[in-house]
Amino acid sequence: MEGIIKTTILGLFFGTFGTTLGGILGVIVKKHSNKFLSFILAFASGLMMAVICFDLIPEALGISAIPNVVIGIVVGIIAMIFCDLLVEKKFNQKVEQKKENNALLKTGIIVSIGLAIHNFPEGLAIRFWF
Repeated sequence: MEGIIKTTILGLFFGTFGTTLGGILGVIVKKHSNKFLSFILAFASGLMMAVICFDLIPEALGISAIPNVVIGIVVGIIAMIFCDLLVEKKFNQKVEQKKENNALLKTGIIVSIGLAIHNFPEGLAIRFWF
């Protein structure tokens, strides 16, 4: 039980540390550049894809059968398509009111939602791993 608590506290700290640090830097730096924001989103996407391809999928294949891994990937893709459609619908409602559209902001919101959704099964996996 002590190992689970220690792992939970460490995961909570490191999971929120980067987000908190990025949020603080975002508040301090007042200059908003679409070029910089697109670079940060591309960097984060590349980092997530590397973790998925080189760590998560091989480990999942070691634990379970290929059909289970494929089903998990497909469910994740469907969940993100649903999130994209939901955010697009909300943006279209606001565009009619404010007459502006920011694709990078929409992408950032979708990535944030995906990260939040991702944390739930990750927490379950950590719990059942120990």
